[in-house]
Amino acid sequence: MTELLHAEWTKLRTLAGTGRLLLAIVVLTVAGSVAASAVVSCASEGCGYDPARISLFGVQVSQAVVAVLAVLTITGEYGTGMIRLTLTAMPRRTGVLAAKAIILVGLTLIAGSVAVLASALAAPRILLGNGFPAEMLILTSGPMLRAAVGSVLYLALIALFSLGVATAVRDSATAIGVVLGLLYLFPALILMIADDGWQRLLWQISPMNAGLAVQATTNLATLPLSPWAGLSVLAAWATAALLGGGLLLRMRDA
Repeated sequence: MTELLHAEWTKLRTLAGTGRLLLAIVVLTVAGSVAASAVVSCASEGCGYDPARISLFGVQVSQAVVAVLAVLTITGEYGTGMIRLTLTAMPRRTGVLAAKAIILVGLTLIAGSVAVLASALAAPRILLGNGFPAEMLILTSGPMLRAAVGSVLYLALIALFSLGVATAVRDSATAIGVVLGLLYLFPALILMIADDGWQRLLWQISPMNAGLAVQATTNLATLPLSPWAGLSVLAAWATAALLGGGLLLRMRDA
């Protein structure tokens, strides 16, 4: 496994654009969070906003970059034909996919941690100036800390989900379209459903809606899923995608 990890690390490290994509994850997360914090305010009679969701809003933007990075981790090899050489040198196909997943998750966790920490430090300062109570903005408090840690895990699960989809379809444009469609279009389509029961069910199985429940720190009783249960739904999507992609990788030629 060490050889597989070293090989995949070398390939991803030398892949054109990896550094820029990791930097973009940090920049977009912080920029999105700061921008969201700047346009909301808290009235003296009470706040209708969840400060954690606002402080970490940029995760909804940067997840697209995470998806692109994850997709290119494997489809780049299919595009150049290098995948044949990879699978000839390392015939354990599931091992190759596992090594890619480990390296990808490691990089995503590092970039995500930097991005979330920077957002959690910068955005609350803006919210404090916009009338939010200081006690709602303490990073080390239980709910805020869970939202921050959960957001990093959310990005890692998005990376695994995207890698699984890309392994299954083997085409960059198709994989990115499928992932971004499920992340962004699925929630928009839910809003078009008139029936409350169906809306709630679709919300519960939506990878983005359910996964981002981990950021919630207020009005938890009104959520269709609890924060960790919501993140578990995204974990199920990632697991299914990886299992499906791994199975197809084993069954077919490169």
